[in-house]
Amino acid sequence: VQLVESGGALVQPGGSLSLSCAASGFTFSNYYMTWYRQAPGKERELVAGIGGNGLQDYADFVKGRFTISRDNAKSTVYLQMNSLKPEDTAVYYCHAGHYWGQGTQVTVSS
Repeated sequence: VQLVESGGALVQPGGSLSLSCAASGFTFSNYYMTWYRQAPGKERELVAGIGGNGLQDYADFVKGRFTISRDNAKSTVYLQMNSLKPEDTAVYYCHAGHYWGQGTQVTVSS
């Protein structure tokens, strides 16, 4: 099983960024896929999740700004992040079942 995140970068406040997580080694469409994040010195927290049928859930602190989506044919889950704030700075992780990706760094700073 592999979960490989990409798309992290340095972006200015108010900017946008799109993360991707390419999955392999399991039946992607059967899994509820989630994005978590962990900021320095803080606990890892759930950002958003999406079921195989496309049903989405969001943490309150990203509602209206972030959008999770998935492409079952490509075994990939995405996180579109808009109106980014400095407090969104964290390592973002893709998660499915017992599996975690290695994370991708998002830094929001001017």
